[in-house]
Amino acid sequence: MPMVRLNERQRRRHKFRNLGQSILLVGSLGLLVAAIGWLLSGWFGVVWSAILIGATVAFSPTVSPRTILRLYGARRLGPYDLPEVQQATRLLARRAGLPSVPELHYLATPVPNAFTVGSSCGSAIVLTDGLLRAMSLRELAGILAHEISHVRNHDLWTMGLADIISRVTSAMATTGVVLLLLSLPQTMERHGTVNWPLIVLLWAAPPINTLIQLRLSRTREFDADLDAADLTGDPEGLAFALAKLQRYDPGFWERILWPGRRNPHPSVLRTHPEIEERIGRLLSLQQADEAFPTSEARMVGLPTHWARPAHRPRWRASGLWH
Repeated sequence: MPMVRLNERQRRRHKFRNLGQSILLVGSLGLLVAAIGWLLSGWFGVVWSAILIGATVAFSPTVSPRTILRLYGARRLGPYDLPEVQQATRLLARRAGLPSVPELHYLATPVPNAFTVGSSCGSAIVLTDGLLRAMSLRELAGILAHEISHVRNHDLWTMGLADIISRVTSAMATTGVVLLLLSLPQTMERHGTVNWPLIVLLWAAPPINTLIQLRLSRTREFDADLDAADLTGDPEGLAFALAKLQRYDPGFWERILWPGRRNPHPSVLRTHPEIEERIGRLLSLQQADEAFPTSEARMVGLPTHWARPAHRPRWRASGLWH
């Protein structure tokens, strides 16, 4: 896996932009819940909101990565399964400075996809059969680097925190709407004034939260792409992989499996950025005078006894589709 010199100025510019957007978006979620608390009960409401978020973070039940892997039916790859992929994962994890190498798991589904569970202390990367058969080793290295970057950047924790703040905000907004409706007859009887700013904020808070979370998800995807290019020294490898995924026709089942991944919805309603923009950012990291290797045709050597999945993704008893 050769390291190639990147456009450092462009890389730093993208990195600073992604970091600034992430801080701004998480801060916006916090300001929104604080604003609701202020309108409901002044400073007491703000303090109560902070306590509620802290308690939810501290005592929220966490789902074990093993449980998620069992729900999907993913199988851990043994030390002798896909040795070249295992070696690439170890090398990328070492370059990323992870304390442990992510475990590789195989999911027998024809849909090409990869996802990560766990944290930097213990994580697992799931690779589908469709992905392993579609990607070359070079392209797969870019995808592995992308998933490892998610682990190193604590993106799962960041998105989990955003989700907790969003749930607290929604709960407070719902409670506020109920209280306003209950007190409305008494307010009208006393000819009191209706707190219209509070009403508007309570009704608008849940969709605003959703839009902020979607934007945060897209920002973290951009940052993972950037760090993946830095880990492999080969932004074109990941760009080629993204181009292949773009050519894949998702059909009905992928829209159920991974809604929002690639659909005609406006960009603000997507969980992932548009692939064209991701590819453009990756290629902008290329030095004008740097010759990158051409795309390798060498594919992952799957064991002969691994039969190609013949089934279509379907609903499972776990409630998941794959």
